[in-house]
Amino acid sequence: MTALLDTLLGDLKAEGDQLWNAVSGLGEDEWRTPTPAPGWDVATQVAHLLWTDEVAVHAATDKEKWDEVVVHAIGDPDGYVDSCAHEVARLAPTALLARWGTAREALVTALREFPEGQRMPWFGPPMSPASMATARFMETWAHGLDVYHALGIDPPVTDRIRNVAHLGVRTRNFAFSVHGLEPPADEFRVQLTAPSGETWAWGPDGAAQSVTGSAYDFCRLVTQRIHREDTDLVAVGDDADQWLSIAQAFAGPSGEGRSRQ
Repeated sequence: MTALLDTLLGDLKAEGDQLWNAVSGLGEDEWRTPTPAPGWDVATQVAHLLWTDEVAVHAATDKEKWDEVVVHAIGDPDGYVDSCAHEVARLAPTALLARWGTAREALVTALREFPEGQRMPWFGPPMSPASMATARFMETWAHGLDVYHALGIDPPVTDRIRNVAHLGVRTRNFAFSVHGLEPPADEFRVQLTAPSGETWAWGPDGAAQSVTGSAYDFCRLVTQRIHREDTDLVAVGDDADQWLSIAQAFAGPSGEGRSRQ
């Protein structure tokens, strides 16, 4: 296992543990608290995470089970993932948490043991273990935000979100493609202020087009947890400006985003 994967798995565990601690003591009624995602309560958010962790394990270890998932997804491309989340969310809270705990541990094992240099299939491009760990961190963090909002919890914002920021930058061209647009030929300069105050940067210094602002706002934007107009992000250049209107760090079709606050 590489040092990078080790770090990513550590971040994923820390983020998952934080969410786990927030929901593990909830009563049955609290699990049904609506979250900012229409039609999704706290249970649905956690159910989605555990289901996706399980599917990631299939992708890494069991081609037959992964192929079954793909067949079902092809049959209902717009609703399959949501329907699975709602189905799993019917479990009792204790069963939901137990299953999520098993899935989290199985995912770590699967990624650690995945053959070096190979990529596993996924709903978007095939992924290396490091890419999958980053994607699972992004989803855990983003869906965690919805849960914390629903429960009135103000979670700490840590530099672990660099994983989300990095994925958001790397998925720039994907975001354009999802909207049927030709990705820009030139790289952007993305310079963000981390929660710790450190500066994170991607792309060439002096690039004609750039995005600057807080890493927290950028991460919420690329996971579509905030409306662009509610961020402090500044775009220079028409392409960079357009990107901030369509950015998404997750696979699949473009989401509906969030309304302005």
